[in-house]
Amino acid sequence: MCLILFSYNCHPVHRLVLLANRDEFYDRPTANAHYWEEDPTILGGKDLKHGGTWLGITKSGKIAAITNFRDPSNRKEDAPSRGFLVSDFLKNSYTPSEYFNRIKSKIYLYNDFNLLLGDRQSLCCISSHTMSFDVLPAGVYGLSNHLLNTTWPKVRHGLDDLVSELKDGSEANLNTLFKILADKTIPEDEFLPDTGVGLEWERILSPIFITSPTYGTRSSTLLLIDYENKATLMERNYDPIDSAIFTDQEFKLTLDD
Repeated sequence: MCLILFSYNCHPVHRLVLLANRDEFYDRPTANAHYWEEDPTILGGKDLKHGGTWLGITKSGKIAAITNFRDPSNRKEDAPSRGFLVSDFLKNSYTPSEYFNRIKSKIYLYNDFNLLLGDRQSLCCISSHTMSFDVLPAGVYGLSNHLLNTTWPKVRHGLDDLVSELKDGSEANLNTLFKILADKTIPEDEFLPDTGVGLEWERILSPIFITSPTYGTRSSTLLLIDYENKATLMERNYDPIDSAIFTDQEFKLTLDD
């Protein structure tokens, strides 16, 4: 996952509105969102290379999503898959704080990440780069491949569009939310971050929606949860050659009391 935008506890209709783009190499084997055979309480896609996932929700209301922290100078070639952290949280009964305490002694084994964890009581963010655990107050947030609310152009523009869509307090329009995630605007070079991947790749990775011959936005996900614990997850999967070609699937669930 390379971009997550979300509104939490600050909208009259939706307790959570979460928009996410998964950026990955096109040849990495992937299963679209589904209820997992080995644990039917989990809904999410699956990385078929390592078995983890980038975003998921359970019928009990646990959610988890991850982004990579981009720092090639500290990359470990033999690190375990970060997607395991998402699936491990969803499969077990730990609260977000309990899960942080469970993994913090092992975080150094992984390449850097941001891990968003939630349950019915709280929404929290773990940064492996700063070894921090933050319980998030009500607000609107953006998370890409740096720290929470880092003002990269894609984060800033995505948040502006999300705030604009939600400002009238009415039910969010799913088509408009997908449109936010489909923005392919490349910022001017002067506004690009310098994360160590070189200018050409900074340009490729800078839009909200990424395209290149080998790597890009594979899917977009919307997750909406209201105050009566009704959730909607909608996933859009793109053709790697022509992103105008896509398939949608929608899941509706009532979270367990």
